[in-house]
Amino acid sequence: MARKMTKRYEFQPDYAVPPGATLQETIDALGMTQRDLALRTGLAAKTINEIVNGKAPITPETSILLERVTGVPARMWNSLEANYREQLARIGDRQRSESDLEWLKTIPTKELMERGAIKDTDDNVQLLHAVLQFFGVGTLAQWEQLWDRPEVAFRRSRRFCAEAGALASWLRLGEIDAQRLAVKPYDKERFQSALSTIRKLTVERCETFEPRMIELAAEAGVAVVFVRELKKCPVSGAARWLAPDKALIQLSLRYKTDDQLWFSFFHEASHVLFDAKKRIYVDDGDSTDEREVRADRFAAEFLIPTEHNDSLKALTTRNAIVSFASSIGIAPGIVVGRLQKEGVLKWATNLNDLKRRFRWKAA
Repeated sequence: MARKMTKRYEFQPDYAVPPGATLQETIDALGMTQRDLALRTGLAAKTINEIVNGKAPITPETSILLERVTGVPARMWNSLEANYREQLARIGDRQRSESDLEWLKTIPTKELMERGAIKDTDDNVQLLHAVLQFFGVGTLAQWEQLWDRPEVAFRRSRRFCAEAGALASWLRLGEIDAQRLAVKPYDKERFQSALSTIRKLTVERCETFEPRMIELAAEAGVAVVFVRELKKCPVSGAARWLAPDKALIQLSLRYKTDDQLWFSFFHEASHVLFDAKKRIYVDDGDSTDEREVRADRFAAEFLIPTEHNDSLKALTTRNAIVSFASSIGIAPGIVVGRLQKEGVLKWATNLNDLKRRFRWKAA
């Protein structure tokens, strides 16, 4: 018989019990008054009263005196005091967090919960705290400081001005995956060499090329991760530096075909090789930024060198495309994609079956 699963909720009381309440119960049980306790400990009667009412803390020194008089270990008084102060802080933090809930609407929390990136909860304040923890920041102000800085180029893109939260979430998922990869210090020459080897992998199936390209890139100081795209985050890839000697290339498989995947990868590789380390480069289809134009050109020429440009115009049949792709050592789907982009073939051509299609594994 199947057991019905029930959702568990974390209890977060909106009140804090001062350790003085326990102290009062203890001295009552011992038949003592606050004045008696003051005389026995050498503390002022006013201090004892303030401790009982939660207005004064139990210090480590006071806890030792209380241990001697009441027989209750000092560690217990210290623990009660620490728990009380922590709960006061949490209550204050929760009250401050109420004003940040509007920002939470910009984050795809449902998708993040479905992927297990944050805990499932119906409490908005708890959800806010889970999202901040996911991003690795303490407050919304710190999140804004990290993601609003000028070098985060996507913030200025018209395409993402209203969806920065979704894109930031996708980028953070990639960052977390990249942290799990063992990557050697970046070496530009080694990475350039790795790219030549990775190009040869375009003819392989994904179960073969994926682990190998990740391994080759990691040996050169570049983490390569695949992160399924989020809604309202129409990007193919991104490149950035996680540290001075560790780069990240993040791919989404947005179009799920090999021509798009490999073009995106080599596009992002161009940013790693030639562009500033302090920026985040997001492939959103922007053809006006000179860095993106240069990255597009690098990807196109790396996959199909310029010496073959004239030959491309004659590739209009299946056999011609397959033969040409084999002669230069790349997958035929990449050639189809290039011919479509240049208008030699229509996007709806029956040669699209030469493109290898990918799909995400079931979670």
